[in-house]
Amino acid sequence: MNSIKVKIFDYEYKLKSDESEEYVQKIAQYVNEKLEEIKESTEGLSEKKMAILVALHIASDYFKAIKERDQVRDRVKERASDLIERIDSVMTAG
Repeated sequence: MNSIKVKIFDYEYKLKSDESEEYVQKIAQYVNEKLEEIKESTEGLSEKKMAILVALHIASDYFKAIKERDQVRDRVKERASDLIERIDSVMTAG
């Protein structure tokens, strides 16, 4: 398990992760970008409220990604089924 230091919103955290340092830093960067977005679009929020809004935004991004993945998977399954039917029709016709 790797011990990794990340800086999120001017606070340093020491994390333990099985992931690479590069991966964990990329996640921390993403969180920082979301924090900056919230900070720029709102005024006077406490850090706690900003953190909650960021968590909601990240959760929303996650659920959108899951939905998109499911839609792509469904399209691939449908396309594969169509191709199998075409192959079967050619095989039985010939």
